[in-house]
Amino acid sequence: MPNNQQFRLRTKFIGTRDVHEYRQTIAAWVNEQDTVLEIGCEWGTTTVKLAPACQRVVGTDVSQDCIDRARKQYPECEFAVLDAFDARAAVDLARELEIEQFHKIYIDMSGLSGYRSLLDTISLLTMYATILRPEAIIIKSASLKHFANLCEPWRGHDGVSRKSARQNK
Repeated sequence: MPNNQQFRLRTKFIGTRDVHEYRQTIAAWVNEQDTVLEIGCEWGTTTVKLAPACQRVVGTDVSQDCIDRARKQYPECEFAVLDAFDARAAVDLARELEIEQFHKIYIDMSGLSGYRSLLDTISLLTMYATILRPEAIIIKSASLKHFANLCEPWRGHDGVSRKSARQNK
């Protein structure tokens, strides 16, 4: 049975549709005091765009080959191998790098872009929000963004949504 504590996360989730939107969020969400974790950095092209906007960024990918290429292409940036579905490894990485907190997390999981993987995507977001407690998680997922646009949170306590109540006045 769920308890009220599990739904009290303060992390904001920002869904983007494509790489253009994903990178546009940097100016709006990242500031110079932030430490940022990028999950699914592939070759580091977004990591290098995040770097000037924050205090520190660590680009990660499950592929050692991708990380090797990113390190060669952008030696000024920090990269590490990380399986996105291993949250304990993300905690260990933060400890290893002496990072107190990741303020923002960027997730580009191209393999989780379809509707069939929507539950996996939501699970991943919830896991990172619960364990690392960042201020915001920015994710590139067209299906999640579309789903979120169709959602409206229930706010009423009397059985009438606020939208319906406003229309009836």
